[in-house]
Amino acid sequence: MRITVAGSSCSVPRIDRACSAYLIEDGDFAFSLDFGTGAFANIRRYVDYDKLDAVVISHMHADHFLDLIPLRYAIRYGSKKRKSRLPLWMPPGGIGMLRAMTAVFHGEGNGDFLDEAFDIWEFDPDQPLPLGEGRLRFAPTTHFITSFAIRYERNGASITYSADTAPDERVVELARGTDLFLCEATLLAGEAEQGGVRGHSSSKEAAKMAADAGVKRLVLTHYSQDATAADLQDGARTIYKGEIEIADDHTIITVG
Repeated sequence: MRITVAGSSCSVPRIDRACSAYLIEDGDFAFSLDFGTGAFANIRRYVDYDKLDAVVISHMHADHFLDLIPLRYAIRYGSKKRKSRLPLWMPPGGIGMLRAMTAVFHGEGNGDFLDEAFDIWEFDPDQPLPLGEGRLRFAPTTHFITSFAIRYERNGASITYSADTAPDERVVELARGTDLFLCEATLLAGEAEQGGVRGHSSSKEAAKMAADAGVKRLVLTHYSQDATAADLQDGARTIYKGEIEIADDHTIITVG
């Protein structure tokens, strides 16, 4: 498996960087976990829209799905023609939210704005989802809206993506023993979330989840322009003793 970071920023993009998106290439099958602001252009460097096999969205915050809009325009009007609509897997309730948002685009083509380009489904977080030759499993996270961590596994190799979450034992359990843990590290050292409601993690908290889950490799992602080495790698190393990497757009990681 090859994982390409197409977007490593939190909700406010770092300069010249995109928001959450992770391209997974497993043999001839390619899919993206999330499709955040600005990520589509990055993904096109590696797998263009006519070759993409699926997109899976973790939750309905704009920095995790907004580039579905330019992706739709590419599929509908781009010079590279797909043989079929692109499978798009949304979280429970996500289809209604996406349709409500895109309902403002009137007169776009002859059919439904989304259905012209996508074959849209909602995943059941309580059930494994076959994808390519592997499968996805899900776990709810602690976030401000309903969100799901996602694990992709095939033939014993696995990748687990935290999505957005404060420390959560359900995410730890999903990530247990995984080869690669892509975990958000939004909060700076000592930063408290507004109103006392939790929805994100610091690098130390990400490292604690990684250590508790016994993951083989930790990649910290979803961070702001204000994050320093002390906020990210240095902080995580005090907790997690395995291999740590800081995600950046176009970082490529192999598993298996």
